[in-house]
Amino acid sequence: MSAAPRTEKPAGRFRRMLDRLSTSQEELESVELQEDTEASGCTRISDCSDRQIVKVTGTLRTVTLRPRAGVPALEAELFDGTAPLDVVWLGRRSIVGIEPGRKMIASGRISMSHGRRVLFNPKYELRPLGQE
Repeated sequence: MSAAPRTEKPAGRFRRMLDRLSTSQEELESVELQEDTEASGCTRISDCSDRQIVKVTGTLRTVTLRPRAGVPALEAELFDGTAPLDVVWLGRRSIVGIEPGRKMIASGRISMSHGRRVLFNPKYELRPLGQE
């Protein structure tokens, strides 16, 4: 009876190794981000709906300065492995630490704009660089 678990364990390791070798880097990063979302107790972006107050986490993929109605607005795309979320700080041209590749936690009320989820002027927490 004790021999069965030993034969299953190497097969499981081999299967995981084989899965990692046949999976693209982007898919691996998405799985890692989804695991981080679960571990931090945040809501998955794909589960967020319009007007819902949420706490989400992910990696900033892009950061751009785009005026909205003549007012400067810093826009970033946050991705958690399930869906993108546009994070917008109105009246800001830049924020120290808000840069592509940085991990963060953001909270606020989700709104929908042109079919995309948007979080305006969120409360946010940048994740330490050593943990990325």
